[in-house]
Amino acid sequence: MLPSRRALRSLYTGTLRRARTRDLFSQPYRKHGSVGLKHLLTIYKKGDYVDVIANGSCQRGMPHKFYHGKTGKVFDVTRNSVGVIVNKRVNTRIVPKRLHLRIEHVRQSRSRQAFVERVHANDKAKKEAKAKGLKVNCKRIPRQPSAQHVVDPSKTKISFMNPEKFRELF
Repeated sequence: MLPSRRALRSLYTGTLRRARTRDLFSQPYRKHGSVGLKHLLTIYKKGDYVDVIANGSCQRGMPHKFYHGKTGKVFDVTRNSVGVIVNKRVNTRIVPKRLHLRIEHVRQSRSRQAFVERVHANDKAKKEAKAKGLKVNCKRIPRQPSAQHVVDPSKTKISFMNPEKFRELF
């Protein structure tokens, strides 16, 4: 007896979901095996930024391959999973997608780490300046061109390179 069209369709879509993910979901060298406790006991809160990294050793709650490597914001926390809002570009618009992923496939993002450190440093500088009665500029300034200077040729050794005359070897 032949399988129904519906059964064939579900089989077809199921195989496409993880198609071409042999290297994408594979574990790095010497990192195989079950997920460690440090990863499982990480506490996620609403508003945290997380990276979606699919773990091949745990198939439950795995994201689609499109979301692998994307960064999103946590909007929901449940017992075994976190809800993440990830932006997906669909033709000309960006659609915020809501995914529920198990915590094995999520890790804390370090994308905001430099920003938070800069905010703390700026607050500290402002506090110190206020105590001294000064005003401090906390704006980031792009790298400026080097300052002008005069080159003294007597202090440098100048060498000349003259081209050698081309000669045939045969």
